[in-house]
Amino acid sequence: MGQHPGEYHPYRSSMKIEEINICLNEAESHLLNELLPFWTDRMMDYENGGYITHFDRDGNDTGEDEKSLIAQSRSLYTLSSAQRAGYGEGKFAVLAEHGARFMIDNMWDKKFGGFFWMMDRSGKVKMNNKILYGHSFAIYSLSEYALASGDPRGMEYAEKTFDLVQKNCTDTYHGGYFEMFERDWSLAGPGSKGGDRKTLDVHMHLMEAFTTLYECSGKEVHRRKLLEDIEILLNRMIHPEFKTGIPQFTADWQIAAQIKFDIIWGWDRYTGEGEKNNPTDNTCYGHNAEFAWLLIHALKILEIDKANYLDLLIRIFDHTITNGIDQEFGGVYVEGPHSGGVYDREKEFWQQAEVMIGTLDACLLTGEEKYWDAYRNVHRFVFDKVINKDAGEWYPLLSRQGDPIWTHMSHSWKVNYHSVRAVIQSIRRLNELAVKTD
Repeated sequence: MGQHPGEYHPYRSSMKIEEINICLNEAESHLLNELLPFWTDRMMDYENGGYITHFDRDGNDTGEDEKSLIAQSRSLYTLSSAQRAGYGEGKFAVLAEHGARFMIDNMWDKKFGGFFWMMDRSGKVKMNNKILYGHSFAIYSLSEYALASGDPRGMEYAEKTFDLVQKNCTDTYHGGYFEMFERDWSLAGPGSKGGDRKTLDVHMHLMEAFTTLYECSGKEVHRRKLLEDIEILLNRMIHPEFKTGIPQFTADWQIAAQIKFDIIWGWDRYTGEGEKNNPTDNTCYGHNAEFAWLLIHALKILEIDKANYLDLLIRIFDHTITNGIDQEFGGVYVEGPHSGGVYDREKEFWQQAEVMIGTLDACLLTGEEKYWDAYRNVHRFVFDKVINKDAGEWYPLLSRQGDPIWTHMSHSWKVNYHSVRAVIQSIRRLNELAVKTD
């Protein structure tokens, strides 16, 4: 399964402990005093169950009458991950149980199995489609919740969801997974209905989901399916020459131009700025960094030596920092061609988050200063521009210069998962770097 092993260079420190500690202190203060309180102060729906996830620039509830599988599962993951990271003295486990109960009792389809895509606030079904993107996050969040709380229902429903995915979504002919289904798990139609497409995004999120599921269960079937998904990502979904992610494919793995689906997922941004000269030749810098660090984590849980993948990981990280980092204004561009360059110079919140984690992993892998410089660049852009200081959460979309384009703090696709996870994971890695550098 592995790549040809590269020459592994032992960690060599070229970073200053003072710089690491400045970033570490900023991250800890933001997490504890702004980011987590933003959510715990306003997200709990004690009347209907689950979480309220629609907030405007000032953090006020917009009143939008929907609870999406994405927002509910990501919020469950966020609270569970904070609990596992040692924050909150147990309160995050209580808040997580509240969300897990709503997902299981209200969002689970008792007739066909799986989770409905969209509910209203009271818990009534608004859209009954079965979308693999959402189910990947259900597996991820329920597994994280089980690890954080010990609640057996977390593991029970994570495994039930996994089994349904294997039964209904697997493409047994071409490999990989189909992604868009009707309520009864019949495959959706082609084109904008999405039934004939496969995406990097979904298969990457399945990797993180299966990793946490296997970490929780230890079952061989979960390990095997994680390894299979990694094989698909490496052999089908990254560019054979540049090792960059390719966004969309046909069912038989032909590269396809990106299209919007009727049932949208992950649609966090306005796409008016930036024109793709070739819609089949574009790669996302945030996804590439996210894939690399999620692969490193998966290898750790699988107990596979990451040195076997060092060449691949370094190529991904180098492509990201060479082409994706804005050296003039700071932060991470949206996307560009596989061979290098930039198509879209806007700045999405989630790409900043994933590149922060990825560049710190690159620092820990190599100790090379260029990765630390890249991390500091993105860290400063986030803390100076992306964070809404008056509210405590992150703006979703900014101009190249760092001026907010979209100003809501949360909706059904932009919630807390990327921002909170990035800060928790960055703190963990900054502490590791401090130990190595001191």
